[in-house]
Amino acid sequence: MCRVCRDWRYRAGSLVIFGPNRPLPLMNVLALESSATTISAALLSGQRMYQRSAVAPDAASTVLLPWVGELAAEAGLDLAELDAVAAGVGPGAFTGLRLAVAVAQGLCVALDRPAVAIGSLEALAWASGADKVYVCVDARQGEVYCAAYRRIAAELRVDIEAVVCPPEHAPLPEGEHWTGVGSGFASAAARLPAALEARLDRVDANAVPDASVVAELAALRLPGAAIDPAALAPLYVRDKVALTTAERLARGGRS
Repeated sequence: MCRVCRDWRYRAGSLVIFGPNRPLPLMNVLALESSATTISAALLSGQRMYQRSAVAPDAASTVLLPWVGELAAEAGLDLAELDAVAAGVGPGAFTGLRLAVAVAQGLCVALDRPAVAIGSLEALAWASGADKVYVCVDARQGEVYCAAYRRIAAELRVDIEAVVCPPEHAPLPEGEHWTGVGSGFASAAARLPAALEARLDRVDANAVPDASVVAELAALRLPGAAIDPAALAPLYVRDKVALTTAERLARGGRS
């Protein structure tokens, strides 16, 4: 455990070897994800994934770059060998989104590599492994981020575009047998529509976006998903960042 991570729940040096059921293109992709309370970095090199993660969003600015160096060293990879740098672009915590995007942009410019933008709600859906996934994430201010996806082979089809709304107004997916993932199923459980609950077979309210999934999706979508680093930007969804106390209370939030 490194010094800056002493008081965190921390995962370092995890190695995932992708087997025949999860083939990935042979490439080197670095990914960063800091849209939620758990921050993470991952390096996909060939069929191996090297990872770092910690529950310490306030310290993300001090660890993401050091993690990049550590991951490259573990993989025996020179950063100049990267094919692309991916970032989880949200929606999620505003400061965290800006940080992951800024670090990814800086690396892309320094290394002359393209960037890849991966939606954080997409990453949650893909990580679930389910074919029909409804994502609901705590958006603070008494609201949730919602989206729905269908997994078809190595792609995600969007059924409901990412929206932000009060839990009572969460859009309903078509049909039944959906899997629910995301923190919104815990923070807003009592306020979500009963009709939504009826369409879910199971729920994972502890799921958080992870850089390893961002790297995996980026690899599956390259080279078509490669963009100029200058075009990499957070996906905020919500136009208004801050509410007054009265507005938060009116939406069921805390003062």
